[in-house]
Amino acid sequence: MKIAIISDIHANKDAFEKVMDNINQFEPDKIFCLGDLILAGYNPNYICEKILELKEKYGENFEIIQGNTDKMVSNCNNELLENAKKSFPCMGYSLEEDIKITDKKYLDFVRELPEKKQVIVNGIKIDLVHGSPRNQSENIYPELMNDTVEEMISGSDADIILCGHTHLPCGYTLNSGKTVINVGSVGRSMTKDKNAVYLQLTIDSEGRFYSEHKIVKYDNEKVSKHILARNFKYCEELASMYIA
Repeated sequence: MKIAIISDIHANKDAFEKVMDNINQFEPDKIFCLGDLILAGYNPNYICEKILELKEKYGENFEIIQGNTDKMVSNCNNELLENAKKSFPCMGYSLEEDIKITDKKYLDFVRELPEKKQVIVNGIKIDLVHGSPRNQSENIYPELMNDTVEEMISGSDADIILCGHTHLPCGYTLNSGKTVINVGSVGRSMTKDKNAVYLQLTIDSEGRFYSEHKIVKYDNEKVSKHILARNFKYCEELASMYIA
């Protein structure tokens, strides 16, 4: 069973298209999406449209959960917006603009997504979470102590926990026998080269599994210019985050 896992697309059409080209070459049996379809990119409606097309194409072999920015954009109020502008201005002003440009049907779609989900593949229990099993916004970073990760996932009975949120790919094999994999980010990678990242996971009929992070290049400068063209306050700061 071949599974492609994507996360943190953040309305980045160019990165998403390149990643999907790579995924199509992999020819997965299933696709899992760990959320953050929207916010701080430039084409949220396109991404939501294509995700719904994948959902239609793969049917029960497509799984999706909500990311923290999906929740933020679709449930935003004035207090949240003003706090975001104060704490992280480029994201706060992007949030304000994203609410305006994202179609209501897509806001409704991401608002209703579950925060986490468990699936079973060839006898292997897999938790799909955005941050961690206990918190949608908790950070599973590279180079954490194993004991710290064990605490974060202590409430899960899964064999594999798949997460995103930090935009940094990593993995942990723990003494509890559980495996934790942060799949990285498609649309706003925080790796040094800023290339898109997704995960290929293969589970054989005996329940043995193998995983590999796939690095996919796309035109980062083009996307940075798309962000600049949105011309909201502090967009220059956001646009610079796409350039290595």
